[in-house]
Amino acid sequence: MFLTGSNGVMGRAAMTELVGAGHEVVGLVRRAGAAAIVEAHGATPFYGDVFDPASLREGMAGCAAVINFATRIPIGANAYRPGSLTAVNRLRFEGAGVVVEAAAEVGVQRFVQQSLSFIYQDRGDEWIDETTPVDVTHVTEALVVAEEHARRIEDVGGTAVCLRYGLIVGDDRNTRYTMRRARKRRPFALGEPDGWMHAIHPDDIGTSVVSAMTAPSGHYNVGAAPLTRQEYADHVASAVGRERGDFLADWVVDLGGDKMELLTRSQRVSSELFAERTGWKPRRPELTVEWFPTDD
Repeated sequence: MFLTGSNGVMGRAAMTELVGAGHEVVGLVRRAGAAAIVEAHGATPFYGDVFDPASLREGMAGCAAVINFATRIPIGANAYRPGSLTAVNRLRFEGAGVVVEAAAEVGVQRFVQQSLSFIYQDRGDEWIDETTPVDVTHVTEALVVAEEHARRIEDVGGTAVCLRYGLIVGDDRNTRYTMRRARKRRPFALGEPDGWMHAIHPDDIGTSVVSAMTAPSGHYNVGAAPLTRQEYADHVASAVGRERGDFLADWVVDLGGDKMELLTRSQRVSSELFAERTGWKPRRPELTVEWFPTDD
């Protein structure tokens, strides 16, 4: 297995589960620090770049599957800054295409692309499944394009699996940032308190990648049972010793424009299709206070 984004939170989770399932994993890295992380997870580091086709072809040679988890998500106040999505958008608009093209050239037959369930429309209390229309805006367009890139592996007879994850909640930078705000009694939650949201623990990102090795081509929602935004806010608050989480004022959210609007949508997302087709079951089926790190 060839894995991009190997030293990130998703990549580390994927390596843990893939290696544990008996797969040999090659993790794409650019620096020695990332290589050390890959080695510590039982995988083999390979120096290269998602924008360098030659290095990708060399690293992928002999691999049965490619997992493209290369992302660069802005955290906290950085998300409000102009151009905050430039780096991650390039990885999706351009990088995903380079990666899948290299995979096709060396004969890889399975391609797994990370995506997000945030791309669906706001549907209030209605359930969202894979037939629900996505809302293509200048913010979500990069995700849609990355999924389209992945499907190019089908042109050479391969299988393309796009995993639409919910909000990552666990030992990651965004969760820790949110917890710090809650501890300081600052508002942090987005959207309407009775709106729905989709979340996933990093452990289940790892298990989903193992299950994706047997999934038929398609895009799949992957996450725990949906919960209300108030429930999420209260879990964050409980994790730092408070009773109730506070929501950001509408005018603050408006400053972030479409980037922040994406995170306020009511999305009651079902992951049943992925479970039905692969047998995947989340180890963390419902978000609880135990998801949160205790050493922040």
